[in-house]
Amino acid sequence: MTMDAVHPRVLGDLGRALSLELTAVQQYMTQASLVELWGDQASADRFRSETVEELQHAERIVQRMLSLGVAPAASQLQPATHAGDLVGLLEQNAELEQQLVDHYSQASRFCTLINDRSNGDFFAALLEDEQHHSRDLEAWLQELGGRRNRGYRRYGGRASF
Repeated sequence: MTMDAVHPRVLGDLGRALSLELTAVQQYMTQASLVELWGDQASADRFRSETVEELQHAERIVQRMLSLGVAPAASQLQPATHAGDLVGLLEQNAELEQQLVDHYSQASRFCTLINDRSNGDFFAALLEDEQHHSRDLEAWLQELGGRRNRGYRRYGGRASF
């Protein structure tokens, strides 16, 4: 399949997906360093693992775009967010993962609508991965006492950024 055979909206969805995935890479990488400064090596390692997973997603998108004859461009990176504790960071990550889930769901539905099975399957696979990430984040939040329980202070973390 070449760029000429791909709907322009699908190409735009790929570009947006790349921007969101690289935003996640930047966010998880920043947060790994931050919680490491707080003395929480276990969480830093977990954020670094998430960084690698999101980078792999970005690489898959770049490969997809190149195979379609499109120059990859992530033009809308969002700034990394921060919070004063681990729960706050995880809540922000859950919001970013939800953006990814929503985007892949919409892109997959659109591909189904226009009978683009190849790109639809591509977006559906990414959707499944991001849904898994979302579930993992929610479980981590539950381990810390749930949303907005400010659990990091409970574990000795500093509240300042």
